[in-house]
Amino acid sequence: MANSKLIVVEGPQGAGKTTITDYLRYSLSYTNLYRLCGTSDSTETGKKKAEEMYINLIEYMKKMENKSINMVFDRTFFTEENYCRLGKKAYSFTDVYDRLLDDFAKLDFEIYYITLYLRDENLYNERLKREDKAKFQGSNFEAENSINQQRVYLEMADEIKEKYSNINVINIANDRDLDEVKQELRKILNY
Repeated sequence: MANSKLIVVEGPQGAGKTTITDYLRYSLSYTNLYRLCGTSDSTETGKKKAEEMYINLIEYMKKMENKSINMVFDRTFFTEENYCRLGKKAYSFTDVYDRLLDDFAKLDFEIYYITLYLRDENLYNERLKREDKAKFQGSNFEAENSINQQRVYLEMADEIKEKYSNINVINIANDRDLDEVKQELRKILNY
């Protein structure tokens, strides 16, 4: 039997992570969905909290190896690194991020790192006006923030692709017809 899939979906606020991760959860057999948001502590002490949280998350993923279950994550430690690179936290997370990414790459899964983005950045204005959007401390839901996050997520995807050949790095433009995006996902994930 092929390895279970470990799928991390990242992207800026308004890129459609909830829609896509819900779709993956219900269309890919034997799949658990996890939604993460990180710690609200943006001070220097928050770095230690985030580090411990994500080390525990990687340990949990490791315990789930070879259990015949797929795992889909709506955000993980990649979000923490993105926010820190954008100066939204009072610390740098890169040293921790690099260690976490190394451990992530060693997991015994078929690993997919998916970045959702919008080719038409003006759509962020429209998408972020929705009332059902959660509000996060330190990151207002404004189009400019999402555009900056998108730029950094795409840079991060390029870095991961260059360094880790076993991680399937996929960038998906999520401002197309949803059925088209779903079809692309089915083809990429081979189900």
